[in-house]
Amino acid sequence: MNTQTFAVTGMTCGHCASAVTSELQGLPGVTDVTVDLVAGGTSTVTVASDAPLAESDVAAALDEAGDYQLASS
Repeated sequence: MNTQTFAVTGMTCGHCASAVTSELQGLPGVTDVTVDLVAGGTSTVTVASDAPLAESDVAAALDEAGDYQLASS
C-alpha cells in the first residue's frame, strides 16, 4: 500500500472536493481518497493506492475534475 499527499489549489466547496475525489478514485490502483478542503486556498488531498501514482496522472485527473491544479512546491 502506498500513500501520497498532494497540495491542490482551486477547490472552493464540497462539490469541488467530491469531483476531485471521484476523478482520483478512477485512476488505476487507487483504493482511497481523502480531501482536507481549504476553500479558496491550498487543500490537501491524500491518495492511497497499490503503487505510487505519477504526478502527471494526478494532474490530469484534477484537470478532468475541473479547474484544479497541483500547487507548486
